[in-house]
Amino acid sequence: MEIEIKERNFQTKKTNLFIILCGIFLTNAILAEIIGVKIFSGELTLGFQPVGWRFFGDYILDFNLTAGAVIWPIVFITTDIINEYFGKKGVRKISFLTAFFIAYIFVIITIVTQLHPAPFWLDVNTPDPNGNAFDIDYAFNTIFRQGLGIIIGSLIAFLLGQLIDVYVFQKLRKITGSKMIWLRATGSTLVSQFIDSFVVLGIAFYIFGNWSWAQVVSVGIINYIYKFGVAVLLTPLLYLGHHWIDRYLGKDIAEKLTEEAMEDTSFL
Repeated sequence: MEIEIKERNFQTKKTNLFIILCGIFLTNAILAEIIGVKIFSGELTLGFQPVGWRFFGDYILDFNLTAGAVIWPIVFITTDIINEYFGKKGVRKISFLTAFFIAYIFVIITIVTQLHPAPFWLDVNTPDPNGNAFDIDYAFNTIFRQGLGIIIGSLIAFLLGQLIDVYVFQKLRKITGSKMIWLRATGSTLVSQFIDSFVVLGIAFYIFGNWSWAQVVSVGIINYIYKFGVAVLLTPLLYLGHHWIDRYLGKDIAEKLTEEAMEDTSFL
């Protein structure tokens, strides 16, 4: 009877933890895709002038990033935690599920932007606060509707990055064991996001767009520098997350989960 209670407690905490982590992962990944249409200046946001670096001749490059990059590091951390406690099956499961919902959202947005706007909605939202003519339907469609190339590029880059991340993480996990969390978390992120940074730009703006390879490489470098820096800076939060989870699970359950993750014998 006592064994059954312990096993039930183990399965309950295991399921609850996976649901919470998946909720955090799914919410931030989808939100990053939606808000990613906005490009912001990192320098101006911090009160500095654009750096105006020159790459490949006359191409000027500043620290311009998508708004989705602001919360994407949360996806990094959640991926590594899911990997730690649920292994590659757990990461693959939530990654494919997230990709499906991202595609679903883009389909719905495409349909919604085709709906004819109500005349009163257009009237009450024009002009803008400065007295300029403002078409809120055009603004809505422009913000929410992304090009086919961006959608395809982001989905492929997302899945490819996740699969590479879980592979590198598990390889490092076998080498480090339960120690050196920072190494396998940062190492897997740096490798996967190097691929992600260039794949999404190459597909979206070179294959489907009009960028040159020089522009793809230049912008990809800036994106990767940002992700590299954030991955290092967020290491303490990764340890904090592990601490909270271990306290919730208890030492025995936490060790059992990580062992299952390494052996890839979990129920996922």
